[in-house]
Order: sequence, then C-alpha cells, then structure tokens
Amino acid sequence: MLEPNGPLPPEIYWRRRALAIGAGVVALILFVWIVTSLGGGGDDPEAEAAAASSSQSSTSSGQAAPSSAGDAGGSGSGSGEASASGSGSGGSGGDTAVSGSVSGGAAASSSSATVPAGQCPDQSLAIKASSNQPNYPSGQEPQFGIVVTNIGSATCERDLGAGMQQVLVYSLDGQQRIWSNTDCFPNTAPDIRSLKPGEQAAFTVKWSGATSEPGCTAPRNPVGAGAYTVVGQLGALRSTPEPFNIS
Repeated sequence: MLEPNGPLPPEIYWRRRALAIGAGVVALILFVWIVTSLGGGGDDPEAEAAAASSSQSSTSSGQAAPSSAGDAGGSGSGSGEASASGSGSGGSGGDTAVSGSVSGGAAASSSSATVPAGQCPDQSLAIKASSNQPNYPSGQEPQFGIVVTNIGSATCERDLGAGMQQVLVYSLDGQQRIWSNTDCFPNTAPDIRSLKPGEQAAFTVKWSGATSEPGCTAPRNPVGAGAYTVVGQLGALRSTPEPFNIS
C-alpha cells in the first residue's frame, strides 16, 4: 500500500503523494481559518460596542473631575473680580464728581455704596439747583438755591451737611468745571435732617465769581462774561444743570 506501483518511476509517485498531502494540509488550514474568522466576526460587534461604551465612560469620568475643579477655580476667580469691580465703582464715583460728568445712572449706582445704612437712599430723594436770577452783571456775586425733596413714601433721615452737599459751576456745554463751594472751604460737619414724604430742605450758596479747583491750590481768577450752568450734588446724587449768564 505504501510502496508505489505503476509503470512510472517511484520518485514520481512519492512526489504526487507529497503534493496531495500538502494540498490537503493547506485546505484544512484555510478551512479552519475561515471558520474561525466567521465565528469571531459574529462576536466582534458586541465586543466592540462594550469596549466603546467602557472607553466613553472612562473618558467622561476623566473629563468630569478636571471640569469640576475648573468650575470651582472659576467661581473663586469670579468672586475676586466682583470684589475688585465693587471697589473700582466707588473710585469711579469720586472721579465722576470731580470731572463733572452729569450721569444720573452712574451717580445712582455709586450712591448705594456711599449712603450710610438707615439713611434715605438716593432713589428716595430729588435735588434741584437754581440761580437766584438769570443774569448777573460783572462783579455781582451769583446766588444759588439748592432744594432736596423726599420723593419716597416713607420718612427717612439724610446727612445734608456741607461736606455732603456741593454746588458746582460749569461752562454751558458742561465740559469745563469752573468752581465748587467745597474747593476752598470744605466743611465736614454733619447735618442730619429728617424728611417726611414730600418734605423739602432748602439751602442758599453765594459764589464770588472766581475759579477754583479741588484743594484750592491753583490761582483763583475772575470768570469772564458768558453763559454758565449750576449743578447741585448730594453725595453722588446730581441735579440737572441750570443755566445763568454773567454780562
């Protein structure tokens, strides 16, 4: 059976047997590989889905921790900025008063930080400035009136002392600050007034007709003829400009 029989030399028969055995082995290997591939391919979607789900969960967990830490850090930073912003607003309010910007919104926001607790808020008060007469001849001292009115619905107190109350003169366009009653004669004495709803407190101030600057460090020069405006200010609350003339 093992010995080849036939008319051809034995070597040829051995070669044919070797080729047949080799072909059978290759076929068997291909068959096993195909079966394995098909069987493994059926399991791959589930395995891949599980692997993808696990990967996403890990990624989400990894990202959530830094995000939470970042949010906490952002919250701390925001608080610091808000505090700095609050301080800056107070400084801005002071600059507004010196520069003569007639901004009711800015004045009101600054006022809430400067009005002592328990006193009338700016929202409950109105301030009006007026000139005693519309025209003054050169050399005559203009006289101004300031009226503070409680426009709220409840009685309240407010410091109306000269240190909190200002009368300012500007050029007609409001760009140049000419004079203030507190530049050369500051007075910090308090004057607490109790105002009922609708009640008014009136004050009178005279102006020498000369220029001045905060601290009274610059020379005081008589102003020339022209049109000017007077503005009343209580803390950060400002009146509308009232025009008058010097001839």
